[in-house]
Amino acid sequence: MRIGVYPGTFDPLTLGHLDIIRRGAQIVDRLIVGVTTNPSKSPMFAVHERLAMVRRELAAIDGDIGVVEFDSLLMDFAEREGASIIIRGLRAVADFEYEYQMAGMNQQLNDSIETVFLMADVSLQPIASRLVKEIARYGGKIDKFVPPAVAVDVARHLGAQLTAAK
Repeated sequence: MRIGVYPGTFDPLTLGHLDIIRRGAQIVDRLIVGVTTNPSKSPMFAVHERLAMVRRELAAIDGDIGVVEFDSLLMDFAEREGASIIIRGLRAVADFEYEYQMAGMNQQLNDSIETVFLMADVSLQPIASRLVKEIARYGGKIDKFVPPAVAVDVARHLGAQLTAAK
């Protein structure tokens, strides 16, 4: 059985993420979406909220897809899950430079796990979670970039932040 992992913070989950998940699930027998706790990214949502968000949105996608939290080196996580493939999405040249370096480092850690890059759909290439959050914080519409329920999650979260700040 070929197992792949698709890691990320998914803060929030975007249409670009879903595109990579759908396509990644077609190239492996089982895809594990790894939701990382990466505190250096200052997440909007707690990890348990992101896990619930990803699970909810993946319910409609065909394939053997699991969702797992991890807080470790990616290669340790991939080994623990029995993965032979790491799936990464690319949007632009800047992504490639970073991802190329990471793939090289990961190969040094475990050369039996291959990194596979999937180009984001052209219509989804500009979408980044960081930008989605920024647009939402300034009151912009994000429904072109995230699933409808995620847009509601973001609005609810920002509303709670505003209420707590008063």
